[in-house]
Amino acid sequence: MPCYRCGIRQVDPERGKSPWRRGVLQDHQVLVCPACQASTDWAAELDHCGGCGSAHLIRRLGQVECLDCGLVRGEESWPAPSPPPPPPGRRGSDPALAAEVARALERVLGHR
Repeated sequence: MPCYRCGIRQVDPERGKSPWRRGVLQDHQVLVCPACQASTDWAAELDHCGGCGSAHLIRRLGQVECLDCGLVRGEESWPAPSPPPPPPGRRGSDPALAAEVARALERVLGHR
C-alpha cells in the first residue's frame, strides 16, 4: 500500500517498529511515509475518533477502532465511504509498478 499523500510504496520492512504510520481517511485504512510525517501536519488530515478526538485509528473487519480510547464504529451505523482521494501528482497507472508486478508473477507462476 502506498503513502496516501505522496504515493511512494513501502519496501520490505526491516526488523523492529516500522517508521510508517497507519491512519484512517474517509473510512479507508491509509499509510503515511516518514517523509510526509516530517513535512506536514498529516494527522490533521485523517479521520478522528468521535469519543476522544484522536487520529490513532485503524480499520479492520468492517470497523474503525480508536487505539487510544477503544471506541469502535461499525459499518451498520455509517454511510458507505467514498474512495480515498488519489495522492497529489499521482494520477493514472504506474508503469514501473506494473512491470514489477509482472516480473513477480513470472517468478511465482513460472511463466516465461
